[in-house]
Amino acid sequence: MSKLIVLYKKPADPAQFDKHFRAVHVPLVQKLPGLRGFSFGPASTLDGGEGAFFWTFIGTFDSLKAINEALASPAGQDVVADIPNYYAETPTILYLDSTEG
Repeated sequence: MSKLIVLYKKPADPAQFDKHFRAVHVPLVQKLPGLRGFSFGPASTLDGGEGAFFWTFIGTFDSLKAINEALASPAGQDVVADIPNYYAETPTILYLDSTEG
């Protein structure tokens, strides 16, 4: 399995970010072709403190090719176009070639 990881630093308005992400962005994400599953939410250090990132999204796909195809699709373009509606910066986007244990 391959993972698409999106990391967000703390936004100016965390409550608005959370509200928009859950109500608007997630329904767009759910339309991505090839998406096998996903998880998201606030991120913190193990002791509950603020970490380097405020929020994390992890999407599971069959391959890097499937991730790229999903992001290039009309649904993927809608997902990317929505980011400025809730986040002023560019998030950190990573690919993980995951080995499930």
